[in-house]
This record gives sequence, structure tokens and C-alpha cells, in this order.
Amino acid sequence: MVTATALEAELLELAGSVPDPELPVLTLKELGVVRAVRVGGPDTAEVDLTPTYTGCPAIEAMTLDIERVLRAHGVREVSVRTVLAPAWSTDDITPEGRRKLQEFGIAPPRVREDSGPVPLALGPTRTHEAQSEPVRCPHCGSADTELLSRFSSTACKALRRCLACREPFDHFKEL
Repeated sequence: MVTATALEAELLELAGSVPDPELPVLTLKELGVVRAVRVGGPDTAEVDLTPTYTGCPAIEAMTLDIERVLRAHGVREVSVRTVLAPAWSTDDITPEGRRKLQEFGIAPPRVREDSGPVPLALGPTRTHEAQSEPVRCPHCGSADTELLSRFSSTACKALRRCLACREPFDHFKEL
């Protein structure tokens, strides 16, 4: 494994400081999608970016924002490379990112004890799920919530409702 130089580490921090275009409360670092930066010569850098899913419409906006930030820092040639392996997982969201999602009113993805594929159980659209760890309401903290729709404002979120305070909320789905 090649160790990053001080300049690469600095550029990685800069690229990671870009706000996510769909969830601007999070940076790309907190979301866990900026994987690496390599300096290829004087004034050139290549950034590895892994989308949350292969059809993510925000990848273009992320790319442009990363290029803009690094160019403003003096890097003339910036290329952003979409890297699909290893695939992004909600396990890549930092603890700070999870905290910010909660404060923003979005239930963060549950932390999984094991890694690997997430099992998918098909069932009715509106369900009251019995899972090992419930999705807690970001407004009142109740674990008594129900799934209203598997998709919300973006494909990576589901729409839920708290049965205690009756407020709807987004839940960042586990992947």
C-alpha cells in the first residue's frame, strides 16, 4: 500500500470538505465517498470518488465541486475518477456524519455489526418492521416507527413516520 504524501493528504481533506449536493448538511468526507487523491505531477491531481449507488445523479455535481475546490487551491489539472469497487456502504458514513443527519431530521442508517451484503426482505409497501435495531425518530427518539415508502426524496432514503409524535421523517437506508 502506498502512503499518501502531505500534499495528497491536504488535497484529500479539501476534496472531502465539499458539501454533498443532495444532503448539504454532510461533507463528502463525512458521507465517505471521497476515497483517495493522487498527485500525478506539478499542478495535477486525480481524485477517486465512489457514488452511493451506480445511478447516483449527484455524481456530476460532486465532480464539478471537487474540481472547483482543488483548482481554487492551485491545482490546474484535476480529474475525478468514479470508482465502483469497493462499493460504497452506509458503513462508510462517519460518526460525525451520522450525528449531523440526526440533527438535520434524517434518521441515520443503523450501524451493522457485520459487513457484507444487506439482506432484502420484500413485503408490503407500508409495514411496521420488527428488526434487531429499530429506526428511531430523529424528532423525539421513539423506536415506534413505521415504513411509509421505500423511497423518499432520493433513492438512498426511505420515508417513515413516528407513531409516537406522528411526524414523518426520512431514513438514510442501510446499504
